[in-house]
Amino acid sequence: MYRREQTLAVKVGNVQIGGSDKVTIQSMTTTDTRDIASTMAQIERLAEAGCEIVRVAVLDIEAAKAIKELKKLSPLPIVADIHFDHKLALEALENGVDKIRINPGNIGGKDKLKQVVELAKANNVPIRIGVNSGSIERELLQKYGHPTAEAMVESAEKHIQMLEELDFTDIVISLKASNVPLSIQAYQLMAARRNYPLHVGITEAGTVYQGTIKSAVGIGSILSQGIGNTIRVSLTGDPVEEIKAAKVILKSLQLYDVGPELISCPTCGRCQIPLIELANQVEKEIEKIKKPVKVAVMGCAVNGPGEAREADIGIAGGKGEGLIFRKGKIIRKVKEDVLLEEFKKELDLL
Repeated sequence: MYRREQTLAVKVGNVQIGGSDKVTIQSMTTTDTRDIASTMAQIERLAEAGCEIVRVAVLDIEAAKAIKELKKLSPLPIVADIHFDHKLALEALENGVDKIRINPGNIGGKDKLKQVVELAKANNVPIRIGVNSGSIERELLQKYGHPTAEAMVESAEKHIQMLEELDFTDIVISLKASNVPLSIQAYQLMAARRNYPLHVGITEAGTVYQGTIKSAVGIGSILSQGIGNTIRVSLTGDPVEEIKAAKVILKSLQLYDVGPELISCPTCGRCQIPLIELANQVEKEIEKIKKPVKVAVMGCAVNGPGEAREADIGIAGGKGEGLIFRKGKIIRKVKEDVLLEEFKKELDLL
């Protein structure tokens, strides 16, 4: 199996995918790409949240032309999402896009694909081959009977071969399904066969609540095996929520060390402070921190500092008061009504 650091390195603008243990975070705008102002506003919000690469939908020539202006303004590399029409790919490439997402088999034939590949090669722009379980070719469905991991990988192999025959290897591969076990198996099979970098995700995962859980299970399982170089958490909601979820997934696997990590206890009968409210307030407060710090909110003084010994800073509740601690050592005791405000002061000293 080719692990993350063993895959080929692909540059998307100034961001590298593959060739190291780093996993990059992606998202996709939900705006009309032709609307420069609203698209840029969303890209800026995504960048602030921690997104590293952003994809935009290119549905027509006007959207492809909009990439030129977006490139001037965007703090993130831009990927063009294109289906069926090679002219859109060419236009996006002419306007400075950093990467294109296509399926070589449905872009309009070998001659049209060759035009796209030649321009991508001239501009040092990589191509992502995106295979979804719902877009497997008819002949492969007939061969396997239904969407299987083997069918997905064979479909991707066919597209890879098309690009390799044109001497193009600046490739990223995705094999997404809404079925978690199917996605895991597909990425395992591909990682055993090819050393191209892998874009990992669970497609059509669902709403922010259900989709985050489903994505955490699927993406987390794949990443935990050393597979995967870049991820997108696909949620039905504000794309900024995708970035938040992606960061937590990566932090849980110790693959992301930017910004804070919050740990908090589930509460029990010993808890005598409004812990849920307090934890939510602390979570909101630490969003602005960029350092890789671990923050703990614990419900009682009995086990709090000890259980959260590795936390850089934390709170342990008591009756009418609370403890503030660092690395398991209590630094002071304060009244409950000023606990949050006093804790904020300690956060500012980090």
